[in-house]
Amino acid sequence: MTDILDELQWRGLIAQHTDIDALRAALTDGDVTFYCGFDPTAPSLHHGHLVAVKVMRHLQLAGHHPLALVGGATGLIGDPRAKGERSLNTKDVVAGWAVSLQEQLENLLDFSGDNPARIVNNLDWTQAMSAIDFLRDLGKHFRMGTMLSKDIVARRLASDEGISYTEFSYQVLQANDYLELYRRYGCTLEVGGNDQWGNLVGGMDLIHKVEGASVHVMTNPLITKADGTKFGKSEGGAIWLNPEMLSPYAFYQFWLQVDDADVVRFLKVFT
Repeated sequence: MTDILDELQWRGLIAQHTDIDALRAALTDGDVTFYCGFDPTAPSLHHGHLVAVKVMRHLQLAGHHPLALVGGATGLIGDPRAKGERSLNTKDVVAGWAVSLQEQLENLLDFSGDNPARIVNNLDWTQAMSAIDFLRDLGKHFRMGTMLSKDIVARRLASDEGISYTEFSYQVLQANDYLELYRRYGCTLEVGGNDQWGNLVGGMDLIHKVEGASVHVMTNPLITKADGTKFGKSEGGAIWLNPEMLSPYAFYQFWLQVDDADVVRFLKVFT
């Protein structure tokens, strides 16, 4: 296969996307700079992040330029979960976790050659933003109806615990990341997990409103098992990529014990 989208589709790594013909043309016509974000809400990446990393690696092998964004700013807030508010970690803890994630990403992507990966941190452009800047320069481009209709937000609003303004504002910060990377690096594609679709589209819309440019977004599916149940925890918890949090033996055993019906699909996704 010579078309990178065909490759990703064959591997089951595409869930949703914007105009597929325009995206295919952009990836065929020249080098595309793209990004994926990873928030330091824990000291390690896990197997779910690995799916997005594989999408990045395939795009990189096809000659496109990856930006791996470590969310030093968004990690201080955390994107809304389906149930319950996140516990806010201290700035020092988040900064330390950001370093750990960066070190992991440096081992998973290629930082040499003709199209080396680059690490970026959204704290670099977010920490200097005042509340007035946030409201005037970003907030005016977002409509409450659209923000409230996001799936996770709607579910949290309907729940007993509701949602704080802190987590509600996360989608604006992530959209601004895409805008900043468009301006700084000419980034025209954002990839991420399918649960991030609303946030990705928010960034695309912001760029269109502010810069008048058309950019792309694409998500990878959240991996489930053949029986439809959620994929992924060992007896000790999450499938961490840090050997100090999950031993290489336990990591190996987790994959060895995968149901036979899932093996071929997981080989396509994770290799």
